[in-house]
Amino acid sequence: MQKLFPDLEVVDIKRWHVSNFSADNANPQQARITLEKRYWPITEITDRFNRQSVSYQLNKKDCLHRWLKYKEGFSAELVRILLKDFNLQKDDLIADPFMGSGTTALVSMLNGYNSMGFDILPMSKISIHAKTAIYEYDIDELKNVLEDIEKINIPQNYNDQTPELSITKDGYPKETSRELAYYKEYFLNSGYSETAKTLLELCTLNTLERISYSAKDGQYLRWDWRCPKIIAAAKAREKSGRKPFVVKLDKGRLPSLKEALIEELNSVIEDINYLQKNNIERFTTQCNFIEGSALFELPKVDDNTVDAVISSPPYCNRYDYTRTYAMELAYLGISETEIRKLRQDLLSCTVENKPKIEQLREYYLKIGKQKRFEKILSVIRSNAVLQEINAALHNRSVNGEINNKGVLKMVDGYFTELTFLFAELYRVCKSGAYVAFVNDNVRYAGEIIPVDYLTTDLAEQIGFTPIKIYTLKQQKGNSSQQMKKYGRIPLRKSITIWKKQ
Repeated sequence: MQKLFPDLEVVDIKRWHVSNFSADNANPQQARITLEKRYWPITEITDRFNRQSVSYQLNKKDCLHRWLKYKEGFSAELVRILLKDFNLQKDDLIADPFMGSGTTALVSMLNGYNSMGFDILPMSKISIHAKTAIYEYDIDELKNVLEDIEKINIPQNYNDQTPELSITKDGYPKETSRELAYYKEYFLNSGYSETAKTLLELCTLNTLERISYSAKDGQYLRWDWRCPKIIAAAKAREKSGRKPFVVKLDKGRLPSLKEALIEELNSVIEDINYLQKNNIERFTTQCNFIEGSALFELPKVDDNTVDAVISSPPYCNRYDYTRTYAMELAYLGISETEIRKLRQDLLSCTVENKPKIEQLREYYLKIGKQKRFEKILSVIRSNAVLQEINAALHNRSVNGEINNKGVLKMVDGYFTELTFLFAELYRVCKSGAYVAFVNDNVRYAGEIIPVDYLTTDLAEQIGFTPIKIYTLKQQKGNSSQQMKKYGRIPLRKSITIWKKQ
């Protein structure tokens, strides 16, 4: 039988092995040092995966997977490699608790496996419905849609604008905002099939960044210097005698919605045409998409039903998805109130998240699983590494080294919620199932948080057996503020592999 997870040659491992977790030895770090020694023997620094593998980069040119530019996703190639490693059988069920653009689900289905996924963001639902319909599309209908778009002329007396949120105000040129509103209405009232309408909605979502003044940049939206609110803010600063903004973003000529949509739809039709001609058998498997948080939906899934898990949670890096994808959410008509609720319902990865522990307690009590809740909570409270990290961050905060106290509750909430997720995954996985998670290590106020090893430790406490921790040769840097104050410490980017025996 082929050896699972083949060994690869490794050169110079010192840069990936952490020996000092607390800058200037300011806080106790023995629990983290012990953890490092414990999991180092199963850690493999590898070029089998790279930065492109664990990001959206490879999907940019990958048929079907490029339909939604979901920058936080991982590549289809990574999923293909892991599925092959896991020695699965046809029709096995692959789960992804953070479905995103649906890469795990689509790759699984294209390789003869069923899939199940969860996500709370509305773009995910649209993406997975559009992508899983690839064999249902009528090419002739889509070509007719293209011709219709070419002929669309907006009436001169049409004055509606696409919906805005406070963060997206003035996000488009006025004519583009008008285009978005009119086209959405036009498509909704058209005689196109429902599958074609869903595809058009996805294509439109995928054009928004191109046609707007915005650009996704980590946890923020950057704005072109021509954006009206940037111009207004610059004038206000000048009037008050303050230094002008340094706005470096210039996106050049912005295409109209018509131009961008035609280009997008042409590319999508090309993918559909290729897949329909080269995959004659079509899908023989199913995709079960569940809209909502896996924290509260996964407990409803039956025991011992999942054959493998491949996923990547939001990283513990303060990124707020409701801000990063504000243009898309606004276009879909999500209100300010709904945005705030969505932000709180997401896995705790931003400083604005409130603790969910009481919400989880009430939920487990409601479904009659209070003992399960208490058992999972005891794992969290007994984890020495998490307690050490929480104490270290508290000390840094008291010393004024953390500029936002929300970081403390975010980090604690992040690992608390992931532990509940791991416990439910352990319950629903069959014996012999492999679980793969992609994640980044992080650093706050000079304190390194070994996310790869800590999540593996929590998963092992739940019952999983750690198998392998693949660490990329390319490492993650630190913020300029941290490097200036605490020095530079490279951080691991890893793929953790566990097994339910």
